[in-house]
Amino acid sequence: MHGGLLVDEFERRWGTGAKVVAGEVFCADGSVADAQTVLPAGAVVYLYRELPEEVPVPFDIPVLYRDDDIVVADKPHFLATMPRGRHVAQTALVRLRRELGLPELSPAHRLDRLTAGVLLFTVRREVRGAYQTMFARGEVAKTYLAHSSAPSAHEFPLTVRSRIVKHRGSLQAVEEPGEPNAETVVEDLGGGDYRLRPRTGRTHQLRLHMATLGLPITGDPLYPDIVDVAPADFSTPLRLLAHTLEFTDPLTGRVRRFSTGRKLC
Repeated sequence: MHGGLLVDEFERRWGTGAKVVAGEVFCADGSVADAQTVLPAGAVVYLYRELPEEVPVPFDIPVLYRDDDIVVADKPHFLATMPRGRHVAQTALVRLRRELGLPELSPAHRLDRLTAGVLLFTVRREVRGAYQTMFARGEVAKTYLAHSSAPSAHEFPLTVRSRIVKHRGSLQAVEEPGEPNAETVVEDLGGGDYRLRPRTGRTHQLRLHMATLGLPITGDPLYPDIVDVAPADFSTPLRLLAHTLEFTDPLTGRVRRFSTGRKLC
């Protein structure tokens, strides 16, 4: 803060002096600010962000496996992994914390909101780092299934390598010149179905690589072109499925393999 009467600064900078008067602003020590609160320059205050009403995602989150350390969920399409932007309560993390009564539940990795399939969570804060590090180091073998209705003249299997960058504020990731930072192995399963094996984990990597091949994934509203979809429209899921996860458990040394129960519909 710049310092001075807090209500005046809120009104001058953001037109939200009413929040101070309503008792919705808190000082760093947890006390409630009011219309007479004066703070020095550089002081920190907190307030609750007003959230728009979220559209409920009408799909369950089956649990594939659960023990004292991890939960493996079968995430549905349209459900974000964790809170971000306008998606807060309607996320896999928040819903599973509530449904399972696990307040320290945390995702070890992420899936795009539109991608369904296997998603691993850690149960306790003490084990979180071990599993997140495993994903960050690329020590997890992941396979995806995707469908594209576009005809292909490629010879499979093939490997796509490129440099993928997602600029802040942009909906789409893009490929740029430079050292590749993304790699995907693509296998043709016939009938427009493909098995994808990402060797890296860039944002929208599989969707962009398939679009680059001229094989955009069916139902993709971003690649190759942006299509406006209403928040409550669940009629056209992205036909991309996180099919399997396989890794050596960093705590037990056991080889673990989990598969989705969903179909590439």
